[in-house]
Amino acid sequence: MTVTDLPALNASLNAISTVLLVTGYVFIRRGDRRRHRACMLAALTTSAMFLTSYVIYHAQVGSVPFKGTGWIRTLYFAVLIPHVILAAAIVPPVLITVSRALSAKYDKHRRIARWTLPLWLYVSVTGVIVYLMLYRL
Repeated sequence: MTVTDLPALNASLNAISTVLLVTGYVFIRRGDRRRHRACMLAALTTSAMFLTSYVIYHAQVGSVPFKGTGWIRTLYFAVLIPHVILAAAIVPPVLITVSRALSAKYDKHRRIARWTLPLWLYVSVTGVIVYLMLYRL
């Protein structure tokens, strides 16, 4: 694997994280705490792997400019800007949500998870979209 493979790996990790988050949500709605916990911890691990790979890639390559023009450029930045802002902002809520679950503070966990999950999903999904637009369009 080379540095040029990392964007595809990053998009794959984001996609896997999305699937794990949705699956974990389905499990908790069904009352299956054990599988919910496994999926959410796997999503956290996958997201941490993404972040590590992302930092390694951009430390070596730097910023990659979007080459599209016209309306697609506007669309790209309309997706990218909230993605970047929320990607930075979601880290503390994710850590707090996981911490509350692991310490069995389920009422507090549930309250913050209602906000954390949709934001984390948004970041994961838009991460894949940004990759597709930047590297495959």
